[in-house]
Amino acid sequence: MTDSAPWHDTVDLLVLGTGAAGLSAATTAAAKGLSTLVLEKTEYLGGTTAYSAGTCWVPGHRYQRAAGQVDEQRDASRYLDLVVGDKAPREMRETYLARAPEMIDWFHDLGVRFWHSQTVVDYHPEIEGAGVGRALEPETFDGRRLGIDDFRRVRRPVPEFALFGGTLMVRRAEVTQLLKLFRWSPRAALLALRLGVRWFFDRITYPRGTRLAMGNALVANLFHTLKTRGGEVLFNSTAKELLVENGAVIGAVIETAGQERRIRVRRGVVLAGGGFSASRSWREQHLPTPTPQFTRAAESATGDSIALGLAAGGALGPDHDDNGFWFPSSIGHRKDGSLVVFPHIWDRAKPGIVAVTASGRRFVDESVSYHRFVRAMYRTQATDEAVPAWLIIDSRSLYEYGLGMIRPHTPAAFLRKYVTGGYIHRADSLHALAKRIGIDPDGLAQTVRTNNRAALTGVDEEFGKGSSPFGHQYGDPRHTPNVNLGPIEKGPFYALPLVPTPLGTALGLRIDESAHVLDAHGDVVPGLYAAGNDADSPMAAEYPGAGGQVGAGMTFGYIAAMDAARRESADPRDDAPRDLARPRQGSRTRATVDR
Repeated sequence: MTDSAPWHDTVDLLVLGTGAAGLSAATTAAAKGLSTLVLEKTEYLGGTTAYSAGTCWVPGHRYQRAAGQVDEQRDASRYLDLVVGDKAPREMRETYLARAPEMIDWFHDLGVRFWHSQTVVDYHPEIEGAGVGRALEPETFDGRRLGIDDFRRVRRPVPEFALFGGTLMVRRAEVTQLLKLFRWSPRAALLALRLGVRWFFDRITYPRGTRLAMGNALVANLFHTLKTRGGEVLFNSTAKELLVENGAVIGAVIETAGQERRIRVRRGVVLAGGGFSASRSWREQHLPTPTPQFTRAAESATGDSIALGLAAGGALGPDHDDNGFWFPSSIGHRKDGSLVVFPHIWDRAKPGIVAVTASGRRFVDESVSYHRFVRAMYRTQATDEAVPAWLIIDSRSLYEYGLGMIRPHTPAAFLRKYVTGGYIHRADSLHALAKRIGIDPDGLAQTVRTNNRAALTGVDEEFGKGSSPFGHQYGDPRHTPNVNLGPIEKGPFYALPLVPTPLGTALGLRIDESAHVLDAHGDVVPGLYAAGNDADSPMAAEYPGAGGQVGAGMTFGYIAAMDAARRESADPRDDAPRDLARPRQGSRTRATVDR
């Protein structure tokens, strides 16, 4: 040990971070009977997961097995072999495929449950082994179960992805249904009434609606489950140093409530701080150029916990080229002046939109996944300025579908604030629009003519837009002959700039199949685990399907805790771990130290 100072506390497992990976590890450990302490460096729970859809990509999950889909893991293995190849160790993704369904079953039994998203298509449907329905959506969670104080700890969703200023959460399927209000749908009206009544009564007592969905639902449910099993979370708390003795991590120096404390760990430390998307210096060192200036990740994802792992003897994985998972995002501001990083996930697939470079030319099928779209931006940047890329849309499609921060059916009078604020650019002609944003007018004119011909035939001869089942799921099913292709012809015309933004990072600490951190020689650093974006991705920087990040984070968090529960304690006087699937009676729970 580095010195002989006394311990302030002893726990079985110390976890850094409260995203999906950290809470998965902590909840699993607590349910296995381990005393568990979690540190969250901010005042809010959930990290980037709380902003996300919370989806898990799990081939061969319980619902597929129940439906008799027995070949899913075999097919997914072939799919990953082709998507990832030798960019990451095959044994890591095979571990993921083998253990992820087990993880889902474990949490199902604990009460953290998912719905089957049966129609969600993998991100590379053209590749052998791709599937449909591998995604799992968190069940909605009643935030009132947390109590008002702990409910306030759940990180709020991105306001632009919720209603009433971010105070009412809805599922994506519900968004689709609610948009039918503009076509006077009785079902949409009943849904709006039901959600509105619940929200109205929630606001009497709570700062926002308590019906939590997506990533908010997942982290809130994990938090609740953790606490009922004796786990403890300290907010506004960080680990300053990992303490190492004879090459093994035996504790940590933490800072909480303005004081330093030395925490002894019997079975290990799990690093799950969310990677480095929010660190400018890490981005400059490890992400491609032009270096992303913004991120939709949580502000706490600054690489601090990775740095702790490196100082304790761990090693980074190999370079994965761009080292990230990507959103194309537009950048705006709210009324209060706060920055908006708006990820363009689905709107690019709507008819009547093209994405162009500085030459005014298209460079990609606009309906591909967000990760593939940004990959195309960086690939094109070598020969044509594609950062920013520009989404071009006419007034008819903008009104029908919206774009970014602009909601569908926004009246023209309300569009002015987005134009005068510089979020989106407008002109009466395509030539004037191109001049205004500094791209080639002739190139844009030719691109729009080609697009409009393709809209009539339904065939995009340049990039095949509208030929992929992935794109179909986000197009307009009412639009013919192609749900993703529409004309751009009704002025005024609009242009919205998109820039690459990392939603997560793929480069992290090397781990093995048990989530142990490895050193530069490939040897285990005893007592140290990593999961989520703190761990090197089992998929390298490839993104196979919706929920690949959350699924991997939860799986390896679960694996780490299961391994820790099997470890012999460093002190033979310590009790052996207990395998409990129910709350410990009389256990001490505390959510915060700074109230």
